[in-house]
Amino acid sequence: MEDKKIKWLIYTVLFGSIPILSRLLIWVVTQTGTISMFAASDFIAFGMILHISNINETEHLSDRDKSWKTVQNGTSFSFIILYSILSALIMLNEGVPSLVDASIITYCAMAAAAVSLIISFTVFHRISKIPLGEKP
Repeated sequence: MEDKKIKWLIYTVLFGSIPILSRLLIWVVTQTGTISMFAASDFIAFGMILHISNINETEHLSDRDKSWKTVQNGTSFSFIILYSILSALIMLNEGVPSLVDASIITYCAMAAAAVSLIISFTVFHRISKIPLGEKP
């Protein structure tokens, strides 16, 4: 596995999944019903970390990849907007619980995070293929 992919896996994916992993650990060691197994906010944080990482990495690419970089940044900005909307829905749910279905928000956040992980992997896969001596 290339160095950039290993760094991506450790620094981005592992770090970004800390809220999800922490919640799962707490869920395992507490009594049933104390805490929910999954929360939308954990997946929203994970997805945002992935896309911010994508934006940061694509900023260092050369002009020959300008159109690909623009598409990736646009995709990341779109997902960040989606995650912001999901966050706003969570806040609305806290104020008026009957207004939105929290489980649907959680499922949407989980699905979006899975798609974000795939997108982020493809970005780092392409970046890792750039030869070491070549300016990205």
